[in-house]
Amino acid sequence: MLASTAAAQAADAASHSRTRLVALLLNLAHAIDHMFLLIFATAVGSIAAEFGFSRWEDLMPYGVGAFVLFGLGSLPSGRLGDLWGRRRMMLLFFFGIGASALLAALTRNAWELAAALTLLGAFASIYHPVGIPMLLQRAPKPGAVIGINGLAGNLGIAVAALSTGFMVQWFGWRAAFALPGLLAIGCGLLFAWQCPQESEAPAKRSSKARVQLTPALMARVFAVMTAASVTGSLLFNFTTNGNAQLLSERFRGIVEDPALIGMMLAAVYAVASLAQVVVGRLIDRVPLKPLYLGIALAQVPLLALATQAQGWWLLALLLAVMVVIFGAIPFTDAMIVRYVDDRMRSRVAGARLTVSIGISSLAVWLLGPVVKAAGFGTLFWAMALIAGCTVAVVLALPSDKAA
Repeated sequence: MLASTAAAQAADAASHSRTRLVALLLNLAHAIDHMFLLIFATAVGSIAAEFGFSRWEDLMPYGVGAFVLFGLGSLPSGRLGDLWGRRRMMLLFFFGIGASALLAALTRNAWELAAALTLLGAFASIYHPVGIPMLLQRAPKPGAVIGINGLAGNLGIAVAALSTGFMVQWFGWRAAFALPGLLAIGCGLLFAWQCPQESEAPAKRSSKARVQLTPALMARVFAVMTAASVTGSLLFNFTTNGNAQLLSERFRGIVEDPALIGMMLAAVYAVASLAQVVVGRLIDRVPLKPLYLGIALAQVPLLALATQAQGWWLLALLLAVMVVIFGAIPFTDAMIVRYVDDRMRSRVAGARLTVSIGISSLAVWLLGPVVKAAGFGTLFWAMALIAGCTVAVVLALPSDKAA
């Protein structure tokens, strides 16, 4: 009897340990996803010089394919996640994004690199509609889980800024793609070993949403989360893809070492990422709409102030800007968890991401030409206007009482 009890306890402990490791790998996958999408933007100056471009702005549009596929691929990725299985799709994510990064490291000209980045974007599209619902499917406090997951994703952005800067300086830009690619493949092997097979596809489950809405309110919530996701993704793409070059320009004569610029940017992202943990915990405790509205309102004056800031004042304002931009990220996932059944969360998330990221990928294409023609000051005024649009959209969100 005692032996059987001890064996059962040991089995439970082993299962709990495996579950925690799988959750850790799912969070690490979020970091990998964002890190890989920003390697190009961080290393674009060095790549442009090797490929014969006189200005980094002229090479920047070649990376837009990654973000277009990152958005458009979310729809089939979400559908396959629900109907085929989330575990299988996550394995495809790890191995596919790793192989794509290795291909990018082997490219010889801008068009080859554009093709490799587009393939990378297609595999990167898997994570958000599949990995996040997989992580949340049994979470008792989804806000806290979303916050930690968001922290992991944004730390991936910080790692991209830091590691890419150092690898470009010490080993060249190709190593900045190749080494993370090998890491992703290694994580895929560990995930395949530790993540148990799914007993059934999510679409066959019978779970219900936490909050049941009428069809009219559900359509309204989906419209709000999609529109807010579009404006939020535009701000996210403009800043995360342009911040490295912004600091290089505004710190000219103060700090010009690429590795040190990368360290400064990584520190901004790391500190700002903590906002997602705080917001995630608040989502479990306070009404969603006023919290989201307050964060969106704070974006407008901060972006306006950053239009003219230089040097260390710019760094302080950039930190505040990234706090409110990162802090707004958890809300759309929180709405999906609150209002959508688990059996169809991947498809709903995929549809929302296809629209929002598909449109916001224009930010990557426009970034170089806009900065070249009008400068970063004009770009920040445009972002302040976009933040104002977010405020207008969030005002249409139903209150908790109405829901």
